[in-house]
Formats: sequence, structure tokens, C-alpha cells
Amino acid sequence: MKNYFITATDTDAGKTHIGCAIVNKLVKQGKKVQVFKPISAGCEFVDGKLINADAANLLAYSNCEQTIEQVNPIAFAEPIAPHIAAQNNQVAISLEEITQAHKKMCQTNAEVTITEGAGGWRLPLGNGKFLSEFVQQTDQQVILVVNMKLGCLNHAILTYEAIKNDGLVCVGWVANVQQDMAYLNENLNELFSYFSMPLLGVVDNKPNIESVSELLDLSTI
Repeated sequence: MKNYFITATDTDAGKTHIGCAIVNKLVKQGKKVQVFKPISAGCEFVDGKLINADAANLLAYSNCEQTIEQVNPIAFAEPIAPHIAAQNNQVAISLEEITQAHKKMCQTNAEVTITEGAGGWRLPLGNGKFLSEFVQQTDQQVILVVNMKLGCLNHAILTYEAIKNDGLVCVGWVANVQQDMAYLNENLNELFSYFSMPLLGVVDNKPNIESVSELLDLSTI
């Protein structure tokens, strides 16, 4: 089974949008794809369950039999940093719980697991732990979504260096252009000079996942 972890340069960088497009493209290629969103904050109660929209969207594009609880085992209602939401609810986020949930998923007959992180790479879980440690423990390959805006070069390069320093492989990156950016091509070229992994696609602000998936080249992963 191939395991990919989608991270980004910051919050609202488009992880879910790109993640759904990747899942959609892999499913169209005939792959059995399951999804995982270990932690979410910003959920609504639906039929007595806390439902995170990002987790639900990923599940909608996958093609394995999963429940929303399997996809998103840790969910908080408040749209705030997860470790603060956990403190407010007087609970602790367990790195071991997340890791074991992912390992259990890897025992299925799926061919690919797409995991979406929360926030950026070094998301705090509380008690000195980070979500990036979960990626290390499960030895996932990383896909980096870069939010193309002023300041993205610093965010992208620092994130890339952190991934490498954690001993993980970044197998590709996506340039997500959510708004008009001055000197877009110059910024892209600067990132080309720093990144050793392939560009999987330059995505503009298309709302349709089918259209976004057509902009992605996943032949290298």
C-alpha cells in the first residue's frame, strides 16, 4: 500500500481541495483509495455526530467502505487550534491513538491511503507533541501544497526543510493559486530552484474537483 500525507504551508492553503482532486484522479485510474483525516477542529453536529466538512469531502471522493469516524477519529466543534480545543474539552490528543488508527487502516485491501493533515507541518498536539511525529512513525511520503501568495517562498522553503530534517521524503508539490499573485512565474521559478521533488500541478481557483484533478500529473508518485 502507498501512503501519502498531504501538508501545506499554512492553514487554508487548500489541502482538502487538492486532496480531493488527488483522490478523485487515483480512483479514476482504477485504484482503491481510502482517506484519513486524523484530527479536525471546526465541526457540526449531524445526527448526533461531530462531522468535519473536510473529512466528509475526502470520504465522498474515496471508493473504500469507511465510516466518518474511521476517517476522522479526533474531531472538535470549535474552529480553533486542535490542541486548544482539546484543552477546552479537558481531553488530550493521543499520538499513539492516531498512529494505531492509521496502522489499522493499512491492514485493509486498499491500494492507496491519502492522509490530510491539519494546519501546517508542525501542528502542535499539546504536551510537546506534533502531528509531524505521526507522519514519522508511520513513514508516509509527503505531498506539499504551497499557497501561492506573498510570503509563500519563506513558508514553503521552511516547510520543505523541516520535512527533510524529519527524515521523510517529499514526493511532490502542488502550487495552489487561490488568488491573483503578482510575479507568479518568478515565484514558481524560485521554488523550482530549491525543491528537488517534481511539481504535480499548478492549480487555479477552480471550484470543481474534476477540473482540478485534470491539472494534476500524478505519474511520478
